[in-house]
Amino acid sequence: MRTQGSKEVFTDPWEAVDALKQGRVAMVVGALPFERDKPAALTVPEHIIREDGPLEPHAYYRFGPGSVLHASVAGIDPSPIEHLRRVNAAINTINNTVLNKVVLARAVDISFEPPVDPLLVAARLIDNSHNKDGFIADLTPAGPDFAGHMLVGSSPEVLIKRQGSTITAYPLAGSAPRLADPVRDEAQGQNLLASAKNLEEHSYVVNHLRTILEPLCSQFDAPTVPELTKTNEMWHLATPIVGTLKYPHITALELAIRTHPTPAICGTPTDAAEALIIEAESPRNFYAGAVGWCDSTGDGEYMVAIRCAEVSEDGTWARAWAGGGIVAESDAQEEFDETTAKLQTIMRSLGL
Repeated sequence: MRTQGSKEVFTDPWEAVDALKQGRVAMVVGALPFERDKPAALTVPEHIIREDGPLEPHAYYRFGPGSVLHASVAGIDPSPIEHLRRVNAAINTINNTVLNKVVLARAVDISFEPPVDPLLVAARLIDNSHNKDGFIADLTPAGPDFAGHMLVGSSPEVLIKRQGSTITAYPLAGSAPRLADPVRDEAQGQNLLASAKNLEEHSYVVNHLRTILEPLCSQFDAPTVPELTKTNEMWHLATPIVGTLKYPHITALELAIRTHPTPAICGTPTDAAEALIIEAESPRNFYAGAVGWCDSTGDGEYMVAIRCAEVSEDGTWARAWAGGGIVAESDAQEEFDETTAKLQTIMRSLGL
């Protein structure tokens, strides 16, 4: 799905839902922020281009003059020591409160000289993706602080997709870094599939989606045992969820609003985890939000905004994030290493 131009914008996603249901707009594209009470970045496009098949970046960004990129690391937030401290503090909180899981993230600031075209970052991410996944969304509608900013990423996680009466989701929770040696790499995946800690972490997100989606469906299927999936950098536990909507008027955007944030990028209970994240971390902005599209028929698709970066209007800097789910059995160093591995999706695409 590619769109161009802007007829109208929404910062309140429920207003966008109403406009779609009334048939006043043909489509809404853009992103929901991590924090539910912050402005969304939703655009009614002037032009809509639907294409079958995988995303294929233009040759200009692959082989032409637009393919040159020079990036350097400008900073990290927080420091490795501080991230380890936060993880240990979170484990202690989980052991002593109602909190069961919280996802803690860290960020890398990147500078570009000369300035980068966000479309080049998207092209690199798509070409390097295991499944040709990629997104780029204009964050301008969210307000002056985001004017000209682009959210660019390659997410393997489907928050929600609606096609007619069929809805699907593909939550990921429980991860392990890929290894260079094929035998050890396969064993790493199998160990993840047998890990009680990771299976517990994964069950929280499946239960969250089941609680919200199952009452809306006449048929609902979520396997009790997750499957293994992989990107070039990570193994993940994943559950393919499929349902048939009872209520055809419910749009993909409405489903995204209802299901976000999941325990995969926030934690559980949701409010307690979100409060801890807001207090502990620098603002996530649209990292760990949702990005996608919804048309006036209600069809659409929203990805969880992970493996992504926010690129500035002038193209001179970007911030990339990665997070990991913390539960009582977590090990701080392993959690730090997991975020390092997840950051490789964006870092390798930038030559870092």
